[in-house]
Amino acid sequence: MTSMQAPSGNSAPRLRSIGEVIAELRGEFPELTSSKLRFLESEGLVTPARLPNGYRKFTDSHIMRLRVVLTLQREQYLPLRVIKEKLVLHDAGQDVLGDAAATVDVREGRAAEPAPAPE
Repeated sequence: MTSMQAPSGNSAPRLRSIGEVIAELRGEFPELTSSKLRFLESEGLVTPARLPNGYRKFTDSHIMRLRVVLTLQREQYLPLRVIKEKLVLHDAGQDVLGDAAATVDVREGRAAEPAPAPE
């Protein structure tokens, strides 16, 4: 158990610093930086808790949300406006990642017709 992790009898969420979040997600998203996380926060895509000293603290749900955002950016090339719309659906319990290989029309922010399969 780390110093930030709650004991098993306590229901307090595990809180992570920005550095810990980057370390946890670095395997999946090697391009992730603290600047990118701060940018995603400034755009309203994730809202970590703030300590009185201003440090950000991320919970498991923040990290799950970041995975969704970063996956949609990397695999579907969606603009932030569309990702915000998808996060509303995600927060309502819908699977917004679906088929990660789906083709997306980024101009309209919606799935395009699938390309015909090669013969």
